[in-house]
Amino acid sequence: MLPMKLHQTAHILSTYSADTFGVCSALFELGGMIVMHDPSGCNSTYTTHDEPRWYNTDSLIFISGLNEQDAVLGRDDRFIRDTIESARQFQPAFICIIPSQIAFLIGTDMKALARIITQQTAIPCFTLPTNSMHYYESGIYYALEWLASWACGQRNTARGTGQPAAAAPNGRLRVNLLGVTPQDFSLNGADAAMKDWLTAEGFFPESCWAMGETLDRIIESTQADVNLVVTYGGLGAARIMQQERGIPYVIGTPVGTMQGSLSAALRASARDSKIRIPWLAEEPLILPATPMTAGTADNPHTLAASESAPMQPQLIIGESIYAQSLAAALESAGGGHYQVIVPVETERSLLRADSLQLTDETDLIPRFAQARTIIADPMYAPIIPSSAHLISLPHEGFSGRLYAKEIPNLIAQAGFNNFRAKCEQ
Repeated sequence: MLPMKLHQTAHILSTYSADTFGVCSALFELGGMIVMHDPSGCNSTYTTHDEPRWYNTDSLIFISGLNEQDAVLGRDDRFIRDTIESARQFQPAFICIIPSQIAFLIGTDMKALARIITQQTAIPCFTLPTNSMHYYESGIYYALEWLASWACGQRNTARGTGQPAAAAPNGRLRVNLLGVTPQDFSLNGADAAMKDWLTAEGFFPESCWAMGETLDRIIESTQADVNLVVTYGGLGAARIMQQERGIPYVIGTPVGTMQGSLSAALRASARDSKIRIPWLAEEPLILPATPMTAGTADNPHTLAASESAPMQPQLIIGESIYAQSLAAALESAGGGHYQVIVPVETERSLLRADSLQLTDETDLIPRFAQARTIIADPMYAPIIPSSAHLISLPHEGFSGRLYAKEIPNLIAQAGFNNFRAKCEQ
C-alpha cells in the first residue's frame, strides 16, 4: 500500500489530479459505476477538467453528496440506499465506491458498505484506499491492480488455472499495454499509436488497460504472453498477473528510440520471464518494491541523487516511466543528458540514479534556477526563471484540458521527431 504523502507547499502552482480521479479515469470505459463519497461538486471537477471522454462517452460517475450532517452523524444508510437505487436502475458490471478526504477523516467503513451493497444487488462492489490526498497515479495503480486481480479470478473460474493460453494469430506474442489513461496520454491518438507500433513490430496487441477496451476483453487479456507497463499506474496490475498467471512484464513507454529497446525487451522477457527496465543499466533486474510518494529535499534518496546532479542540467518534469523513457529516447538521439524530476507517486527502484522525486515548490524553484532547459507542463512557467528555456509538454493530469490541443503524440514517430527538433533549437 502506498504511504501517506509528505508535506507539499503549493502557493503558485496547481496540484496534480487526485487519486479519486485516477480511479475514475482507469475504470471509465469498462461499464462500471464509480461513486465518490464526497460533497457535491467534486464529480463535476473531474468530469469538466480531467476527463476529456465525458463529452462523447456514456459513463456512470456519481457523487454521494456528503453534507455536514452526514459527516457528523454518519448516515451510511443514505449512501447505501442511493447507491443501490442507482445500481438497480443502471445495472453496471461492477460498483466502485471510493472515499475522499471527509469520508476518510471520519473513518467511514467503506469495506462494510461495499459488502452490504454487493449482498443487496448481487453486483460486485469494492472500494479502494483513496483519500484525495494522493495524486492520480496512485488511484490508477489501485484501480488497475484490483481489475487485474478480479479478471484473473474470473478467468480462473471460467477456464481453470491449468488452461493453456490460446495462440495469437500467426503465432505472434500477445502484449497488454498497462497504465494507459488520458491523464498521461490525453486523447491525441497515443493509445492507437502504441497498438500500431506493436503490430508493426510483429506483436499482437491483446488489450490496452484501460482505453478502448471492454470488460470482457480485459478478462481475456489475462492470457497474454507479456505485459508492457507504460506508466506507473499499470505496475500493480502487472505484478498481479505475474503472480496469478505467470505473465512477465517490461517497463517503459514506447517513445522515439525506446521503441526498439522495448521491442527487444518484450521478446526477451517472453522467453525467460524476467522483468526488464531498459533505461536501467542492470541486466534484467528490479529492486524490491518500495512505494514512495512524491517527496521533498529531506528524502534521503533525493539527497543522494542530487549530489551527482550536473550544473545547468536539462530537466524533464513528469510521470516516472513516461518521463524517463522520454529522457532515454532524447539522449540516444544525441540530445545530451536529461535529469528527470517526478512530481507524483512512484517507486525508487524504477528511477535512474540522478532522478529526483520533488513536488514542493520550495524544492523545485532552486532546481529550476540552475537549469538550462526544462521540459514541463506550461503551468510550471510561473516558477521557471527567464534564464531557463521552457519546452512545453502539457500533461492532462496537471493542467487538465487547458492545453489539451497542444499535447503531442510522442508515440507516433512524426510527433517524436517534431518534439525532438523543438528540444534541439
